Amino acid sequence: MKRCLLDSSFLVDLFNEYANGRVGPAVTWLQKNPRAELWISPVTYAEVMEGAAVPALVRERLYRYRWQSIGHAQAERAATRQRRAQRRMGENDAWQVAIADCMSAVVVGHDGKAFARLGTGYEDHRA
Repeated sequence: MKRCLLDSSFLVDLFNEYANGRVGPAVTWLQKNPRAELWISPVTYAEVMEGAAVPALVRERLYRYRWQSIGHAQAERAATRQRRAQRRMGENDAWQVAIADCMSAVVVGHDGKAFARLGTGYEDHRA
């Protein structure tokens, strides 16, 4: 079973599709991956909640996903990746990558600029 760490870019699309009552790329991705394990991180949660128009509704929807916390192992991975990178990632993106790496998951979202260098560790749900 494929583990997937959902990026805020995926969830924003998904929640907008739900609100508009339409099937778009996020819902289509879910339909194509019915057995995927869906996870969020504190980074995902914070980014989505920051832009939430109705925080209580968004919070309720976010609680449906598995939660991967951030600890020492993720901090080490984020620091190592940033130190070795020719071009540093944004801090939140570096944390997402470290979290996904530690849990052997792919990052699912639509931010190729941030995650394209992950290769098979990244899935663009709009592709």
